[in-house]
Amino acid sequence: MDLLSPLFARFTLSARVFHTGVLCGVVDLDNSRGIGMLHVLRRGRVRVVQPNQPSFELAEPSLLFCRQPLAHRFEVDDRDGADLVCGHIDFGSTLGNPILRGLPALLAVPLAAMVGVKAALALLFDEAFAQRDGRGAALDRLVEFFLILLLRHAIDRRLIEGGVLAALADARLGKAMMAMHERPEHGWSIDELAQAAGMSRARFAAHFRTTVGAAPLDYLTDWRVSVAQTLLKRGKLLKAVAPAVGYSSPIALARVFTRKVGMSPVEWLGRSADT
Repeated sequence: MDLLSPLFARFTLSARVFHTGVLCGVVDLDNSRGIGMLHVLRRGRVRVVQPNQPSFELAEPSLLFCRQPLAHRFEVDDRDGADLVCGHIDFGSTLGNPILRGLPALLAVPLAAMVGVKAALALLFDEAFAQRDGRGAALDRLVEFFLILLLRHAIDRRLIEGGVLAALADARLGKAMMAMHERPEHGWSIDELAQAAGMSRARFAAHFRTTVGAAPLDYLTDWRVSVAQTLLKRGKLLKAVAPAVGYSSPIALARVFTRKVGMSPVEWLGRSADT
């Protein structure tokens, strides 16, 4: 069962690489764009410093995901530096995004622990250190691929104790989550979702809240608004977006959207265009 594709079908995953090559000394990273940053370390030792938390060192090839808005610092003492590719990650939406709910503020995974990464790593750094036509676009797509590898690994190894990724990894909750992700336009009830999970209504509701941190229908509302944000950014009109995310009219969607986001769809879209 493919747990991640329904998410990527609804959101536009995009990466923008901002550093490739050797990193030396001290670099402060302002993590204020998108949902965070993904760093791919191929060689060297990097000390990671974050506010009000103990620093730690990456001493082997690793992936490091830093969730927005966590600012952090890299310190490289070795005079030979460290080989890194770093990129901003975005999903075209913020409210209720499943990835946001599923990942901690900072997640580091050694590449040796991951499946299928060796060839991709070689290709990534071959592009990073070359000067070929289309290099920037190729690097962006490769970083997106590494994020998918990281999410796949987090689910398979159950690295996340709570949140949406933990629910997707749950044999029962995962079926209900996928149903909502695949069909946000459907008028889901607790009974239907519990049936999809193969659980009683009461047990499903309690287990969902404990794992995800929200009631099933509250999560569904956030999911619908988040999908609506993506569709609006793609140029869809509100009257077309409303039925696509389970609302009978643009007014009904606008009311829920404003309550969740703090501004109307038109205001939000205008602000998004300015950033």
